[in-house]
Amino acid sequence: MRRVTAALAYAGAALAEIAGCFAVWAWTRNGASAWWLLPGMASLGLFAWLLTLAEADAAGRAFAAYGGVYIAASLLWLWAVEGRAPTPWDLVGAALCLLGAGVILVAGRPR
Repeated sequence: MRRVTAALAYAGAALAEIAGCFAVWAWTRNGASAWWLLPGMASLGLFAWLLTLAEADAAGRAFAAYGGVYIAASLLWLWAVEGRAPTPWDLVGAALCLLGAGVILVAGRPR
């Protein structure tokens, strides 16, 4: 699997995880119907499956690299879905996390 494919797997996993977690948030914090939990659970299952598609020699390395993508995607969700713009510090933090994810994916592999 090429890194481009891994990047797509991480992006899809982030969207699925955030959507699933948001469904629980909407139910518990925003008073949404418990029916929100059904697509939320399906979305979390999709998240777990997509994460297995990322090229890595170990699950922990795939999960660690994914963490940076998740942070950046969460800030995009904050802006696009919740209508709250990330602060400059949010953006700097996300950039550092993506840099770290890149180091883990590219340089962290045993040869």
